[in-house]
Amino acid sequence: MKQIEDLIDWFYGKEKALVALSGGVDSALVAYAAQKALDKQAVAATADYKTLSQEELQSAKSVCQEIGIRHIIIEYNELDNPDFVKNDQYRCFHCRTELAEHLLALSKKEKIGVIVDGTNLDDLTEYRPGLVALKKNGVQSPLVESGFTKSDVRRVASEIGLSIHDKPSNSCLASRIPWGSTVTAEKLVRIEKSEIMIKQLFGIRQVRVRDFGNSASIEVDKNEVIFLNDKKNMLVLEKYMNGLGFYNIMIDPNGYRPGKLNVITD
Repeated sequence: MKQIEDLIDWFYGKEKALVALSGGVDSALVAYAAQKALDKQAVAATADYKTLSQEELQSAKSVCQEIGIRHIIIEYNELDNPDFVKNDQYRCFHCRTELAEHLLALSKKEKIGVIVDGTNLDDLTEYRPGLVALKKNGVQSPLVESGFTKSDVRRVASEIGLSIHDKPSNSCLASRIPWGSTVTAEKLVRIEKSEIMIKQLFGIRQVRVRDFGNSASIEVDKNEVIFLNDKKNMLVLEKYMNGLGFYNIMIDPNGYRPGKLNVITD
């Protein structure tokens, strides 16, 4: 269990720490380590910025209760930010810049000098302009500095008994909308509703509904694509999604892959 000890040790010597907690396993492990090292001087903060699914928000609340760390919900609306709404290749940069501003304001209010996130080594190999924004604003990444890959995170989280150790990765709902297509509240709502229905109908844990206007592309884990062959449930889903404005529904045979929409559409 040396890796978790190293992560806990990262926090020693720090008076307080604010953990940006998304509801996923990476930031949950960081919050666990912060709480173990600093006890009540560790605080977790989750941004309810209207593109976070309610499922993720509930996950964040639950894991904080499990860990025993104080949890603060920051509420604001990313759809008020025109740089975010226009949805170009810098969307995540604008998102994380705004998040960092709220985290800095909270840290000032709480008199906390250290802000951390759940970035791991594997994240650094992907196109993630949001990470640049966080680092630019002084947010530190204990998992990176302690040498954690994603598989390390899951293994260690399992070893210490975190309930979400095997929780599928997720991202904000806006990531389902292709670059160049405006982000709207209506799109976010129908994406979230569609994904909830797919999980309920087919028992699938990870799903992305990509929004292409009147069309939607459904992505699930490649090993779970076969579950979508249930014709009876598919008819129910099609009727439901038609009612949300998705009139052409496709299933991606190649399955879910992160960053698939990182292209500009006309």
